Amino acid sequence: MSEQLKIFDETGNEIGVADRDEVHKHGYWHETFQCWMIDSFQSIYFQKRSATKKDFPNLFDITAAGHLTSIETIADGVREIEEELGIKVTNEELVSLGVIDDSIITKEIIDHEFANVFLYVLKKEDKFTLQHEEVAGMVKADIQDFYELCTQKKDSIRVDGYDLDESGKRVEYSQTISLQDFVPHSKNYFETIAGAILKISEGR
Repeated sequence: MSEQLKIFDETGNEIGVADRDEVHKHGYWHETFQCWMIDSFQSIYFQKRSATKKDFPNLFDITAAGHLTSIETIADGVREIEEELGIKVTNEELVSLGVIDDSIITKEIIDHEFANVFLYVLKKEDKFTLQHEEVAGMVKADIQDFYELCTQKKDSIRVDGYDLDESGKRVEYSQTISLQDFVPHSKNYFETIAGAILKISEGR
């Protein structure tokens, strides 16, 4: 049985609990936890989703993210960070970027999310240990470049990072990517997040 999620109407009123597959089939609004990560060198990090993921395999996405189950609070979302990336983070270390409505509609799913979005500044001692079943690799890009990509000032940006091979060894690479290489979040979502992250990074 898949995860049980709280479901909401479009104004945010809780209306019940439903199976995750049903949530995406019928387009029920639900809560997610999302954490974007940056470092002190003005870089932002994107995870590459595993090739075995049911939804959006091999696409780049938020550094760490996941659904909140029916028995979890927003504060419980930090578990996603340790599960996917192997980094222990406390809620006190996160900067809230607010709750953003984000809809992804494809032939396969109708994904309406109330995304609880946070920012985390990586420390020198933070080392990624990726959950290979979920995450295929990790790349980074310049924060300003990402903002210009999200606001259509650039068509593509350069990323540097690595994929994990079958043995779990890192295979480093650089490439040019566009928004088509990302999970198809809404235009408003990308613009809002990129603007907020750029503003915070410039003020540090």
